[in-house]
Amino acid sequence: MVSFFVAAVTVGEANGFLFSRKFFEQSGEFFQLSYYALPVRLKKTQQERNMIYLRKAHDRGHANHGWLDSWHTFSFADYYDPDFMGFSALRVINEDVIAAGQGFGTHPHRDMEILTYVLAGTVEHQDSMGNKEQIPAGEFQIMSAGTGIRHSEYNARQDMPLHLYQIWILPEKTGLTPRYDQRRFDDPQGRQLVLSPDARDGSLKVFQDMTLWRWALKAQETSSYQTQQGRVLWIQVVRGSIDINGQQATTSDALAIWDETEITVQASEDSEILLFDLPPVK
Repeated sequence: MVSFFVAAVTVGEANGFLFSRKFFEQSGEFFQLSYYALPVRLKKTQQERNMIYLRKAHDRGHANHGWLDSWHTFSFADYYDPDFMGFSALRVINEDVIAAGQGFGTHPHRDMEILTYVLAGTVEHQDSMGNKEQIPAGEFQIMSAGTGIRHSEYNARQDMPLHLYQIWILPEKTGLTPRYDQRRFDDPQGRQLVLSPDARDGSLKVFQDMTLWRWALKAQETSSYQTQQGRVLWIQVVRGSIDINGQQATTSDALAIWDETEITVQASEDSEILLFDLPPVK
């Protein structure tokens, strides 16, 4: 079994409103900045084969609240697994389905980069910076919580559920000025740069040494990605079925990848992945 370990600076206060008392009792003080997380324990057979770990969708934490059906890749709310506390700068990857007209009331965040990717439906967003926006399917929204924001997120539709990913990324430093941005990335084929530290090529800015690519592949398409030495990858399968360096994954599965100089992605059907290129352990 892989263990994802976070060596952290504790600050005694949570960045997110959904962390429960149970989480704090089990994990102690919550961290604000991390020294990044990496797999630290592997079965020998996995070590000998390659440096790719498959996180199956059904192995994630799961909470169904009626109005909210949520799957947690990493420890979150009442789901706590010390083997899955994060990966590099990634702290939260939640796949949420929100009932028609329902959502999250006004709540605070600070010192976190918060990314929302809408797969189906429309998010109605309002925040303490004065933003009141709708985020339809195919768009990404990024917020720097920084010194503190309050916001609400609702399903704007009364006739269908809202399906989205919410992703929390640890910033390189605390105390940033809060900000908001959103943009559409929905090309039917190819790789699109969604996040980068310098907002290059039309991407959204993120305050972290990382990039995020949205990658749409047609059935039977094969493509590759080069990895710089020391960096790690997290791949989230949004839809479809793919093979990465011999490891098969399907919708909502994910792969942690390290010590690989190149990955080859083969799609057996029309597929979409999110590829996070992340900093190494400090």
